[in-house]
Amino acid sequence: MFGKHIGIDLGTANVLVYVKGKGIVLNEPSVVAYSASDSRVVAVGSKAREMLGRTPGRITVTRPMRDGVIADYLITEAMLRYFIKTVCGRFNIFKPIVMICIPYGVTNVESRAVVDATIQAGAKEAYLIAEPLAAAIGANVPISSASGNMVVDIGGGTTEAAVISLNDIVVARSIRVGGNRLDDIIATYVRKKYNLSIGERTAEEIKVQIGSALPLERELTMEIHGRDQVDGLPKTRTISSHEITEAISDALAAIVDNVKKVLEQTPPELAADVVDKGIIMTGGGSLLRNLDKLIARETGVPAYVADDPLSCVAIGSGRALEHFTIFRESLMPV
Repeated sequence: MFGKHIGIDLGTANVLVYVKGKGIVLNEPSVVAYSASDSRVVAVGSKAREMLGRTPGRITVTRPMRDGVIADYLITEAMLRYFIKTVCGRFNIFKPIVMICIPYGVTNVESRAVVDATIQAGAKEAYLIAEPLAAAIGANVPISSASGNMVVDIGGGTTEAAVISLNDIVVARSIRVGGNRLDDIIATYVRKKYNLSIGERTAEEIKVQIGSALPLERELTMEIHGRDQVDGLPKTRTISSHEITEAISDALAAIVDNVKKVLEQTPPELAADVVDKGIIMTGGGSLLRNLDKLIARETGVPAYVADDPLSCVAIGSGRALEHFTIFRESLMPV
């Protein structure tokens, strides 16, 4: 009654925190910098992200979440504790009740690890909600009626497609391909074609500035800086949007294939609803240029990007906690 009600989107790339009555209060990269000798946390979030590729040997910078699940339990717990303290205050008497989003189809061990880490980080109670369901709630999709609604959530580590009806998931499928995989592919492409080593941040900048799911009528170019693999010296190269489209085409094909497979498994009545309403796209990955057009072209179903795709999952988790009695039966078992 007295503690805060918090919804957390514990993503591979970013952590967003929603507080009842306030909305999104925190949006930080899910990156932690810690001392390699004594595992002491040095920085969390944006401060840690600034250190990526720029630290001495005694400091390790890591993403404790990988493909939407915990890769490093202790570091994830430290990160969650930091974010919960930031939101609730250091001297808060009442522990918060937390709703956390996790990918659809994770194992019991993976989901239990998230709950345990959240309780250890200072939560009074912790509940789990599937990301596609939270995304639909956050995007204001009318999921309470007996009608089919399709959501595709493209995060940093996973892409999840789901058809939802009567406040629950009817058909869903999750693949471990997301924004981070696209960054890795871009970095590999630049290394192979230009003999240039670039960092994770540079690869992400390339994707955001000139990346596109379909060839652009007016080609974009960008200057990139990296280390030449032959002589080891810093070099500058120019890369085009057409090259990036070609490089990421296989990963995008996997995303489209995931959407198609969910549509194939959808009951006919719900599939008819989806064709009428279209596909709602959420998550940071949905902001890639022309990805909505690619999905619409390949599936024959209209696709639309939600108003605030980055925040949908966090907002949905918070709202699910606010209306706990309605969504209790739809939550993930622990």
